[in-house]
Amino acid sequence: MINLIPEFRARGNPSTLMNFLIPIIAVILTILTGSIIFVLMGFEPGFALYTFFISPISNSYGISELLVKATPLALIAVGLAFCFKNNLYNIGAEGQLTMGAIFGGGIGIYLHDTSGFWVLPLMIIGGAIGGALWGMIPAILKVRFNTNEILTSLMLVYIALLILDYLVVGPWKDPYGYSFPKTRSFGDSGRMPLLFQGLRVHFGIIISLAAVFASWFIFSKTMLGYQLKVTGFSPTASKYAGFNQNNLIYIAFIFSGAFAGIAGLGEVSGPIGLLYRDISPNYGFTAIIVAFLGRLNPIGIVFASLVIALTYLGAEDAQLFMQIPAAVGFVFQGLVLFFLLGTELLVNYKISFRSRSVSYTHLTLPTNREV
Repeated sequence: MINLIPEFRARGNPSTLMNFLIPIIAVILTILTGSIIFVLMGFEPGFALYTFFISPISNSYGISELLVKATPLALIAVGLAFCFKNNLYNIGAEGQLTMGAIFGGGIGIYLHDTSGFWVLPLMIIGGAIGGALWGMIPAILKVRFNTNEILTSLMLVYIALLILDYLVVGPWKDPYGYSFPKTRSFGDSGRMPLLFQGLRVHFGIIISLAAVFASWFIFSKTMLGYQLKVTGFSPTASKYAGFNQNNLIYIAFIFSGAFAGIAGLGEVSGPIGLLYRDISPNYGFTAIIVAFLGRLNPIGIVFASLVIALTYLGAEDAQLFMQIPAAVGFVFQGLVLFFLLGTELLVNYKISFRSRSVSYTHLTLPTNREV
């Protein structure tokens, strides 16, 4: 019997151009596949794609909403790049975002009657500390007990969500909120200032761009960035070079958690203005796609965040004008990730099929004489 078994062999010199084009190819394949899905659902593909990708940003308000949704995605993704470059798979950014919102939002609740320019910076610092502390837990467990950071960071997401749920229905519940599970609104000093009249774009986008620039500088111009990249490429080489790998694990998770925490604080002090159960539409998980689509490059992450943010807006318009579930946005996000990983595999590995002959040994039963 002949079996065809795929064999993956790393290419000796992968094409630099093709590696650069991987995100673009993934997006194009996603659009083509999405068109097929819309046709199978009975929609004209041109109308469906216009509704999903063009209609949401056809006016100034739509563009502002795109920036509002891209802001936390970019901020979380550049934080995740610190871990991913170091071969640390932090899947718990959603929990770190939530703890940042809790720490920073708690300060805003406590100071809701206080006026002062220092309230918002204090909340931002609190958000960064909350996210960093939550990110330190899987780092400590990995360094001290060699636990898998994927599992620990993911489980901490659900713990953080349950803590938030407890707070908004318990001690932080708004006494004048008609029993809704939410806190009281933050004071004006605890809200992100709006950048444009009549639009929801807020100061968080400035923080996000500053984080992008700081990350680019660290990765490109500092020894820390060099150590993170070397450790990710070859832990053995990093060890022989004398880099402290345990410290790099702590640093990567601190940056990742702090950025996610600031993003969480930006959400509750920006568009929302208070704490309640569903403060994030899975930004922490979606930012993983953004980080890889941006090739872990801070500048690439900015453009990737705009592309993925568009899937949120497109899903809302598709639900409104095409009467299909808003979950179609998650379908497109999944397609982007699928084609991104698939394209990267084909660019960096050769796939060949080899034949393997499988022979069967026939069992000969003994005769009566032999028995």
